Amino acid sequence: MHFDSIGDFFAMGGYAGYVWSAFGITFLSLIILLLTSLSRGKTLLKEVQAKVDRQSRIDAAKNMENTL
Repeated sequence: MHFDSIGDFFAMGGYAGYVWSAFGITFLSLIILLLTSLSRGKTLLKEVQAKVDRQSRIDAAKNMENTL
């Protein structure tokens, strides 16, 4: 595609509303996906660490029982 001016580029031959809203929706969706993925990843790491800590406390308690 060839545009004569920057104004023509942003007008997109009369389809600017469709083109730029499609770009906007796409980038907004990608940003939301990225943020929710990062948030969920942090939550999962915390859950896994809590389970590991709990299991180590259980194992330590079992070792304490065997010493009596």
